[in-house]
Amino acid sequence: MKNPFFKLLVAALFFIPFLTSAQVVKVTGEVLTPLDLDAAALHQFTQTTVVRKDKDGKVDHTYTGVTLSDILKKAGVTMEDALKGKNLTKYVIVEASDNYQVVFALAELDKNYTDRLIILADTVDGKPLPDGEGPFRIIVQGEKKPARCVRQVVGLRVMFAK
Repeated sequence: MKNPFFKLLVAALFFIPFLTSAQVVKVTGEVLTPLDLDAAALHQFTQTTVVRKDKDGKVDHTYTGVTLSDILKKAGVTMEDALKGKNLTKYVIVEASDNYQVVFALAELDKNYTDRLIILADTVDGKPLPDGEGPFRIIVQGEKKPARCVRQVVGLRVMFAK
C-alpha cells in the first residue's frame, strides 16, 4: 500500500459511515414531519442555554442548544394547548449511538406544564461538545442525577403509551 490515494480511499470508506450517522438526530414516530437534524438545522432554531454542574457536582457548565419542545413542535407533535387527553400518553425515547435510551413524557417537555428546560445541546462553555459526548447531547435542567443527560444522541422517537 504505497499509493497514498489508495490509503486515503480506504480511510474514507472506513470513517465516513461513522461520521455521517453520528452527526444527525432523527426525529421519528408519532410526528407529522420526520426530521433529520444536523448542526446547521439545529442552529436554525432559537438557541437556549442551560447551566448544569458536572457529574461530580462541583463545576458549572453552560450548555447551548434547542429545547426539545421546539424540535417536537417543528416535527408536528401535539404540544402546548393541544397537549391534553389522549395526547398526554405520548412520550419521547431519546436514543444514543451506543443504544442507551431514556424516556420523557411530553408534559415534561412542554412549557404549559413545566418551567424546567430540557435541551438538545451541541456546545458546552462556548465550544463544541467533546468527543464521547457529542456532537449532540440532552441536558436536563435541575435534575439531581445526570442519568437522563444523554450523550451522543442520534434519535428522538415519539410514541403512544399502550
